Amino acid sequence: MSKWLLWMFLTLLTGSPLLSLGLVIVFIFVADRFTWRLLPSPVRMMKRFQRAGYLAGTILTNPHERRARHELADIRVEQKRYEEAVDILKPNLEAGDEDVDTLFLLGVAYLGAGDAQRGELLLDEAAKLDAGYRQGAIDLERGRFRLKRGEVKGAIEALERFCATRLGSVEGRYLLARALAKDGRSADAKRARDAAWNEYVVAPGFQRRRERRWAWLSRPSRPLTYAVLLALVLGTGATMARQMGLFTQRTHRYGGGYGEGYPPGEAPSAAGWEEAGPPIE
Repeated sequence: MSKWLLWMFLTLLTGSPLLSLGLVIVFIFVADRFTWRLLPSPVRMMKRFQRAGYLAGTILTNPHERRARHELADIRVEQKRYEEAVDILKPNLEAGDEDVDTLFLLGVAYLGAGDAQRGELLLDEAAKLDAGYRQGAIDLERGRFRLKRGEVKGAIEALERFCATRLGSVEGRYLLARALAKDGRSADAKRARDAAWNEYVVAPGFQRRRERRWAWLSRPSRPLTYAVLLALVLGTGATMARQMGLFTQRTHRYGGGYGEGYPPGEAPSAAGWEEAGPPIE
């Protein structure tokens, strides 16, 4: 709603809907970079895209380059292109890479690609090597994909373990709240959402920037309040600009019908059109 009002306001100022749309997009990205940081960074996306192209070229030249395969698979998982990640990383496992990093990443790729059995099996093997890998990342991914598949009980079990391991995680508590709500435990889900917000409030700045999305999903009234305030500011600004005459339409030199642009009663006749000269603005 606020973006629509901003676009209308800029259209009235510039007279160009397309230019206004471009300005709105630029404004949103710039404002997000300096405030909430909810949107992905265009610079980081471009760097990841370039890096992925370089790694793909390296693998094409040397298919046995395992490090490049692992890094490219990690990028594809981040992009949610899970099937590609499986195809890229599976040769590493077949070649004997059974370290926790490879098992975890390939397990997540299989889960995202829809092969839950292989994904869970690989995460089991990763947990045997390091149960606390990356502060409970194995349980977080288990819970995330189990919740997505509708395995509510299993998701709750994994997410509760994760929240016990990573105490300050807003994302983990939000996902746990969703799982509890789907299990019909409304009171427990509300407590989990409140806990997610409380963790967000006391978190350091860098963590709040990283987990703001999950905090706002836990308490959606907060971003809605900001949107309403922005809409009120834009509406007030548009009203004041209209009262100041900033949106007054200008009369074109030769616009309108016959006699437009001339003083009343002085429009030239057809015979004297050439002698009348240019119209008076």
